[in-house]
Amino acid sequence: MGLVNGKLSLKNPRLPDLAPVEVVALADSGALHLCIPEHIQIQLDLETIDHKEVTLADGSKKLVPYVGPVELRFKNRVGFAGALVLGDQVLLGPIPMEDMDLIIIPKTRTLDVSPDRPNIASSIVK
Repeated sequence: MGLVNGKLSLKNPRLPDLAPVEVVALADSGALHLCIPEHIQIQLDLETIDHKEVTLADGSKKLVPYVGPVELRFKNRVGFAGALVLGDQVLLGPIPMEDMDLIIIPKTRTLDVSPDRPNIASSIVK
């Protein structure tokens, strides 16, 4: 399928006067979580809440900071998530994508709102 990127706005909802950070995130259906580099954590002054052990693509394990909350915005969608601090780019996994009702469109290699629900995010709660 190739790489799929999307422009997101990340904000610290605990510090409303702090400007959001605009990023190009890699939408990664295999990553699960929101992952941010350390410089984004610093820019948004995100507090470390905990540490989580993660398994990397090569099978190795690493203990990384878990920060948040992070407010995410994409087009007309908004969501909140915790973030793992690692890597050198923002990774958007399926947990925050599901929360905002976003989909990956393989044909165009784009991230977008669900075409079935373009005006408001939908979720299953049963």
